[in-house]
Amino acid sequence: MLLALVALCSACGFHLRNALVLPAELNPVRVVAPDPYSPLAESLADAMTRAGAQPATDPAQPSTTLQVLSERWGDTPISIDEKGRAQEFSLRYAVIFTLVDPAGNVVVPQQAVELSRDYVAPPTDAVGATSERELLAKELRREMSTAILRRVGAALNVTHPEDRGNAPAPAAAAPAPQS
Repeated sequence: MLLALVALCSACGFHLRNALVLPAELNPVRVVAPDPYSPLAESLADAMTRAGAQPATDPAQPSTTLQVLSERWGDTPISIDEKGRAQEFSLRYAVIFTLVDPAGNVVVPQQAVELSRDYVAPPTDAVGATSERELLAKELRREMSTAILRRVGAALNVTHPEDRGNAPAPAAAAPAPQS
């Protein structure tokens, strides 16, 4: 049974994602956010360190900078009860970021990532709704960190394919014409 599952997954083209590996010339790396105590910035800094980045410790030292330009949260009611009270909400989390190398060149251009989750919050159960929203917010921060790193990884795969093990194969030599 397990062998059949493995065969099916490989036949359909399924494969695990490669881990993000930062090229050495991008070290050291600093994560900058409008809020110096941002949980997202802390999560991104930890993830970049796990990817092999050396954290920038000296502010005067030139470093690659992952800039979180904006973090926005929004709660939008998506359904109401018979009394006109909101019952179901859509929690949205949007982040705008860019990655700039030590020379000031843009490695990942400014882009936005938006995630959302829907949740039910009955108006009579205010305590449970708050904790569910907090859990969803924590989950969205974790997913946002992963989404940003995937985008950085995709950009690096295009600009530095040799560092990721995905370098294009060298062109095969054409056979010599016979006379």
